[in-house]
Amino acid sequence: MAVEGDAGLVQRARGNAGRNGITNVEFHVADLFKDVAGLPWTQRPYDSVLLDPPRAGAREILPVVAGSGAGRVVYISCHSGSLARDAGLLVREHGFRLTAAGVMDMFPHTTHVEAMAVFDR
Repeated sequence: MAVEGDAGLVQRARGNAGRNGITNVEFHVADLFKDVAGLPWTQRPYDSVLLDPPRAGAREILPVVAGSGAGRVVYISCHSGSLARDAGLLVREHGFRLTAAGVMDMFPHTTHVEAMAVFDR
């Protein structure tokens, strides 16, 4: 399952999956800053969730993620402040614990880094 807010990117992902023979992924367009709890894909159980939100973070989707039954959340962030806020929510409100974290300097000679955190139940 892959969810992205930009329809053009979802179309490109579908095309890329098709070219590579990947048939076990569904792609959906959704604005994850709005209430998506009633959409069919939010009602399914998931083992793991990968979040790679924009700089604003993933606060609005965290209740859906927590309700999915996922035992692991991998969170990739380009903004350490929103990651810290969302990490606190995952731990204090949704029963996860931080089990690993790291920072990757993917853009040398800039102030931008990517952070990754793993949360388990």
